[in-house]
Amino acid sequence: MKLIRTFVFCTLFAGLASLSLKAAPLWDKRTGLYVSHYENVLGTSLQIKVKTGSEKQAAEAEAAALHEIERLSHILSGYDATSEFSRWMQTTGKSVAVSRELFEVLDLFDQWRDRSNGALDASAQVISQLWKEAAARQNLPTKEAIQQAVAQVRTTHWQLDAHAQTATHTSQAPLVLNSFAKSYIIQHASDAAMLVNGVEAVLVNIGGDMVISGNHAETIRVSDPKADAENDAPLNQLLLNNRAIATSGNYRRGENIQGRWYSHIVDPRTGMPAGEVISVTVVSPQATDAGALATAMNVLTPEEGATLATSIPGTEYLLVTKTGQQVKSTGWDALTIPEAPVPIAEKPAADQWDENFELLINLELAQLPGFTRRPFAAVWITDKDKKTVRTIAVWYNKDRWLHELRAWYSANHDVYTGNTGDMRMISSATRSAGKYSLKWDGKDDKGNYVKPGKYTVNIEVVREHGSYQLMSEEINCAKKIQQVSLPGNTEVAGASLEYRKRTVN
Repeated sequence: MKLIRTFVFCTLFAGLASLSLKAAPLWDKRTGLYVSHYENVLGTSLQIKVKTGSEKQAAEAEAAALHEIERLSHILSGYDATSEFSRWMQTTGKSVAVSRELFEVLDLFDQWRDRSNGALDASAQVISQLWKEAAARQNLPTKEAIQQAVAQVRTTHWQLDAHAQTATHTSQAPLVLNSFAKSYIIQHASDAAMLVNGVEAVLVNIGGDMVISGNHAETIRVSDPKADAENDAPLNQLLLNNRAIATSGNYRRGENIQGRWYSHIVDPRTGMPAGEVISVTVVSPQATDAGALATAMNVLTPEEGATLATSIPGTEYLLVTKTGQQVKSTGWDALTIPEAPVPIAEKPAADQWDENFELLINLELAQLPGFTRRPFAAVWITDKDKKTVRTIAVWYNKDRWLHELRAWYSANHDVYTGNTGDMRMISSATRSAGKYSLKWDGKDDKGNYVKPGKYTVNIEVVREHGSYQLMSEEINCAKKIQQVSLPGNTEVAGASLEYRKRTVN
């Protein structure tokens, strides 16, 4: 197979100065909201939408949200050795005065440990570490090791004094406040942004969990755990306002041991990875309830999860089992809205693309220190004559900046009929920062199947205060599985292409 690689490197200069200086959120004319995309926020991606009358107010609201995210991360993070939680973890048997926020989260863990009958526990990290070590050795944990881990989980890890607002650390078990600390932070970030004068509504989305506050209804796509690329069809589409939504599942993170996938979500009661449920999406008035339920319901049986969710007023859910069965609450359908109809392509002829195959495009953006804006990007397919067959994705905010994606723009701007960038909100299991997957189904921009053969995937990236990159790679899409890896550069940590059997929903 002949491979074509093209990399173009050049430092952005005066021609991009105007783009680089646009630090404020950018206007989405379809919804009337200011929109921003960030990477490397709590280890994942961040989207913020602000409904207000001016760019200045939107920028102030965004800054308030980011400040609150950073402030709470410095309190609650189990990965930052300097955080308040990490410093408290270094104490044992000593009553320590803690911040209101840390006390609240520890107290919420106590409440949810009881409510979920132990399915949710901050010390589940003991079991997670056991399975990570097993994956590194490629040997399953022994029965004795699992029993020891469960025994460690069942100990008391802290004691709280509400009157004095103190917490006493009482165990040696590793603890992480992951289960719903992110939801707690999202809610506080949204609240901080809503306090800015003139702000009518705010949406904060961190890694697929989000809060919608104020005078705005948002369309949310719920990711299909068996087909979770950015441009895959969703399981459902919801219309939400003044609600929180959280999704948890095993399809993006976990361990592979001897060829078998084990979820990163573990059952603290048994020491085993959760496996019967592969995805849970929860809608609830409170973000911490949505986040806690989404995780706990991956561990509980569907029946146990339904009982727990019913105990929280205003809560609805959609659960997917490993066999593909969907279990939903009685009020779930009332939240759903139909997707726009998609024209059905005719069956491909014998000499056209095999509809049982697809091209998977994995893209990992380079991560810079701190919160960084997601770069503008375009991904498109060209044929042997270098003519565009299909535009897969265009990420930008304002039409006037679209020309900065200069290779894509010069070839496609006059025929492009897409919307102003990728503004869709997707609730999904948390993705790692900067990692995105896209699929090509073998159809052109008109919805017709193309012929099998060699095609070139083009990935163009423009980052504020960064550089311009264009990567092009040819791959043979002709009924034989193909895999190609692309080396990284200053803006793209890496990319890969895989012509493969189509994912079956």
